[in-house]
Amino acid sequence: MSFSEDFKRSLSAINEQTFVNSSLKAFEYQYRHGTIYRQYCDSLYKTPNNVKELYDIPFMPIEFFKNHAIKSGDWKETKVFKSSGTTRTGRSQHFVKNEHFYQEKSSEVFIQKFGDLKEMRIIALLPSYQEQGDSSLISMVDHLISMGNKDSGYFLNSNVRDLLRQPGKKIIIGVSYALLELASDKAEVVDTIVIETGGMKGRRKEIIRDELHNLLIESFDLTEIWSEYGMTELMSQAYGNKGLFELPLWAKCLIRDINDPFSYLPDGKSGGINIIDLANIDTCCFIETKDLGRATGKYFEVLGRFDNSDVRGCNLLI
Repeated sequence: MSFSEDFKRSLSAINEQTFVNSSLKAFEYQYRHGTIYRQYCDSLYKTPNNVKELYDIPFMPIEFFKNHAIKSGDWKETKVFKSSGTTRTGRSQHFVKNEHFYQEKSSEVFIQKFGDLKEMRIIALLPSYQEQGDSSLISMVDHLISMGNKDSGYFLNSNVRDLLRQPGKKIIIGVSYALLELASDKAEVVDTIVIETGGMKGRRKEIIRDELHNLLIESFDLTEIWSEYGMTELMSQAYGNKGLFELPLWAKCLIRDINDPFSYLPDGKSGGINIIDLANIDTCCFIETKDLGRATGKYFEVLGRFDNSDVRGCNLLI
């Protein structure tokens, strides 16, 4: 079995004590087998010879996914995920070696956070993503729906209101504008978890997350709204409420200094978000995003985006 397949099998066993060592192993593998990533590392004079600590590892700018097929190793993709492409700068592409592996890990994270799905009805309100047909979010939700009860599926607001009043556990996964449309109708929800995936997709004016959550909490008479943080270029997702996201143990958020992208900030300080996602072993595990945020312990917040960066993805953008 290859290193990457062995590594993927070990992901669920990674913990705080083994994370750094696993990250260094992933770096060395991707330096050796990832042409684009190696060229980037070489331009920074970073190699396995002088990368000895977690903070030595170079993070590849997320823009590289727009112009290159990012791969570690020689393999044929089974799927290409594409970003929503809401700007003139082109759509980001994530070449996926094994779509089933992506679905497996994303459902593992989801179940850890929200429990067994067998008795839950998954209600997806994602019309704009369905129209695309090549969204990582749709791939994930397709798999979650297959794991939910027989009445799970994709719905439109016009035929979901009656479902929400019925007994039984339910999870709504919805893009922001669809949830707001449902909330404006004062839909009654019973025994329901609401997860917003962010983004108005040009359908409504963008609003900050706190305002969105307050509107939904009041309309649905709930105590909390959950958010998902994910993007085309990542294999893993973070979930959180009250604006605090948590990644699985095989992933980590680091905050870089916006004036010096190779320096990192302590807890509570705001800067650029770097993500280590070890589930990305077939592409690149170390990604410099265009999101701004801050981290405290195992949680992180998303505060906005850099100027002139893409307004896209599965997170609510400010």
